[in-house]
Amino acid sequence: MRNTEEIWRLVDAKAPDAIAMADRVWGMPELCYAEVKSCAEHTALLEQHGFRVTRDVAGIPTAVMGEAGEGGPVIAILGEYDALPGLSNEAGVAEHKPLPGDGSGHGCGHNLLGAASLLAASAVKDWLAENGIKARVRYYGCPAEEGGAAKGFMVRAGTFDDVDMAICWHPAAFTGVNEAVSLANTRIDFSFTGRSSHAAAAPELGRSALDAVELMNVGVNYMREHMPSDARIHYAYLDAGGIAPNVVQGTAKIRYLIRAKDLVGLNQLVARVRKIADGAALMTETSVTTKVVSAVSNLLGNTPLEQAMYDNMIRLGAPEFDEADRAYAREIQKTLSDEDIATAFRRHGLKVERDKALCDIIVPLDAKGGGGVGSTDVGDVSWAVPTVQARGATYAIGTPGHSWQLTAQGKSGIAHKGLVHVAKIMAGTAVDAIQNPALLAAAKADHKARTDAHPYVCPLPPDVNPPIKMSAD
Repeated sequence: MRNTEEIWRLVDAKAPDAIAMADRVWGMPELCYAEVKSCAEHTALLEQHGFRVTRDVAGIPTAVMGEAGEGGPVIAILGEYDALPGLSNEAGVAEHKPLPGDGSGHGCGHNLLGAASLLAASAVKDWLAENGIKARVRYYGCPAEEGGAAKGFMVRAGTFDDVDMAICWHPAAFTGVNEAVSLANTRIDFSFTGRSSHAAAAPELGRSALDAVELMNVGVNYMREHMPSDARIHYAYLDAGGIAPNVVQGTAKIRYLIRAKDLVGLNQLVARVRKIADGAALMTETSVTTKVVSAVSNLLGNTPLEQAMYDNMIRLGAPEFDEADRAYAREIQKTLSDEDIATAFRRHGLKVERDKALCDIIVPLDAKGGGGVGSTDVGDVSWAVPTVQARGATYAIGTPGHSWQLTAQGKSGIAHKGLVHVAKIMAGTAVDAIQNPALLAAAKADHKARTDAHPYVCPLPPDVNPPIKMSAD
């Protein structure tokens, strides 16, 4: 218990810096691979707290790593700071009030994610120094989780090769150990090329790339009946060929996001979608080329680390929100549907309590939720090294992910208390692993057992590189 209380004290000591940084990053909502100012904030705080800083990790200008300590095991703590388009909102209100500007916002709470992870790493750094313990803690500032697969590029570049375990978290409505379930996915651009012509005077001379895209969509829609029920396929037009209906569109481009429960299933589904694209090109006498934009693996669990993290949650207890926090959460809930709120409980395997606005429990470790499953590039880290994730209560129950309501709560007392709470959980888990070699050994054995049959193969083709953007404007 002494080490636990000591690490909590160290988290509290540095919490003001982390909270202030989370608020600053909220105010500079940068999209994937353009997180220049956000990365600079994290880099400055790492230097201020005495970390050895490595910039341009894996050749990505908005990725940063801070290391502290010497010898011993290497514990990685992962942070993020990218935003989402179209989700800006005034802070601290319970109404949709977009801010002036480009419309981006932290609608998934990544301003909190990075701040809490860096806070946990800073506390572990101080704990190692105060106790003269041989070990290293690393903070990985990871950009572009939202569709950019940056951690996959970082794993591919070898930046986790000497790491013994990794810890991460994500903002949520409830506090608990993250169930290691996610979908592997890939984003692929399909570019069709045909022949332009006058749509009225000489339509027979044209070969419509837009027709090819539409036929591809029809084919994929028919395929949906014949694919696994947990797979998902989405698409977005990147170039519909122009705005003139009297011109047969000679070019068109569409981006497909394909998801499956694991990499094996993903590769099978991708092969079928590619065949449909080839068929659409054949029917329209056009040609098609493809480019993989990003790809991520499904999450792998780790039973020993999940138990260790849960033990830390039980020792710490649920987050302590005050009446002002609950009042604001109730105002947010007024903007939500009954189904939004009920779904939040069911997703964590909990009984629906419609009068509860904020989390006041630790979700049981054996709770099995239901509902939608997303994707994350933490999956690639989990294939490379033993990995565990927390869910930290930082917003009103029922708040949808990727929503203006989540952005609005990003600088609230709920968010601030939640990020400090989950930082204590992550720091405590790291300390337990450092102090208990048997825990690390068990985690590595568990990881080996999960990967023996299907060793990790990076889903990113070797010729695909991050679409790096150097401007924050």
